[in-house]
Amino acid sequence: MTEIGSDKPIRTAVIGLGLAGSVFHAPAIAADPAYQLSAIVTADPGRRAKALAAYPGTAVLDSFQQLPFGELDLVVLGTPPLSHAPLAREAIDRGLSVVVDKPFAPSSAEGLELIEYARRAGKLLTVYQNRRWDGEFLTLQRLLEQNTLGEVYRFESRMERWAPTISKDWKTQAQPGVGILFDLGTHLIDQALLLFGPVDQVYGELDARRRQEPSDDDVFLALRHSSGVRSHLSMNVSVAQFAPRLRVLGSEAGYLKELGDLQEAQILAGVLPGQPGYGVDPEANWGRLGREGNNRLVPTERGDFPSFYRLLAESLNDGTPPPVDPVDAVAALRIIEEVRAQNGL
Repeated sequence: MTEIGSDKPIRTAVIGLGLAGSVFHAPAIAADPAYQLSAIVTADPGRRAKALAAYPGTAVLDSFQQLPFGELDLVVLGTPPLSHAPLAREAIDRGLSVVVDKPFAPSSAEGLELIEYARRAGKLLTVYQNRRWDGEFLTLQRLLEQNTLGEVYRFESRMERWAPTISKDWKTQAQPGVGILFDLGTHLIDQALLLFGPVDQVYGELDARRRQEPSDDDVFLALRHSSGVRSHLSMNVSVAQFAPRLRVLGSEAGYLKELGDLQEAQILAGVLPGQPGYGVDPEANWGRLGREGNNRLVPTERGDFPSFYRLLAESLNDGTPPPVDPVDAVAALRIIEEVRAQNGL
């Protein structure tokens, strides 16, 4: 794989300026001196205006084909899921490395094909799994490393929203790559696999609660890991009352975190990566560790979505492994496919 070299910034284009591009990708890239945010692609007039105001030194283009490919090193795809594989292939053909937002591909087979395509071309391919750097997830990783909980036997993890209307046209299509299982579910499955390893049993429930919802927006998964841990994962965008973000039970103690990571909300409020307070969880939101009647507050590790791009810069400059192995994304897609098959999809 060709290394870019650390003596010059990584010339990067962000494709798509929806939530992914505007909140997760462009701010982190712009704040990291290892990168140059060279171009943003969005055809939406309102988003174009926002991009021009926020990133005055960046070219704002209407289409992927308008990119100056010969002047770029990296393309970041924050586009609708069905466009990920074809755009990634075209970027690789142009000699560029690629970050693909989740879901990586609409099927595990297409994901494996894309991995092999990048390998043959000698280009770096990775998947943006930013929730590996959620504050509560980093905290739980630390507690597990310290064996604070004893032998863990149950992991409960939720991502819940109150979003009673469908906001984007492509989300009204009932097809692989669309639905909350492919969206928030990708994060929760990735976290469970990273913490507790592969699974040997999968059970899932898919429901559509919103009016005119053609796909799933209310999902529950039960996974039995080969390690013996059971993960109960739920994702729902029609939630009028939220349950705890995390509950992890072990033989010695449990960890309960009511509220989830705040980085997304901070960026939307104008608190950007690199600014004081970014990623810091207030004490009022800290989780509890212990047993019923004997708990203590646990400071939340600082959330750090920008770690993905710091590690990616090392990969591109020094040849170290990418921050997320795309094979991990394929493992999550296989679980998604099994759940969909159980539900007749």
